Amino acid sequence: MARGWESKSVEEQMDAAETRKAAGAEPKLSETQLRLQRERESIELSRGRILRELEAARHPRHREQLSLALSFLDERLSKLQGEFERL
Repeated sequence: MARGWESKSVEEQMDAAETRKAAGAEPKLSETQLRLQRERESIELSRGRILRELEAARHPRHREQLSLALSFLDERLSKLQGEFERL
């Protein structure tokens, strides 16, 4: 069983290395673009967490708060996309 997990980990590491190589072929991003990209990735992670919590939430007030948080994150993603496209 441990060997199966180990081989999957190695495979994932190899895939990640290939992805980094492919990303190296892309044009270089400015500091501002990199900052916006990191912020977008962070917001997308938060959005995923909120979606998972929303699926599990049962209390109406908690669901309302999670929905508001999701709306805020979607709005922020939209603004970031606009900023990134202007650069």
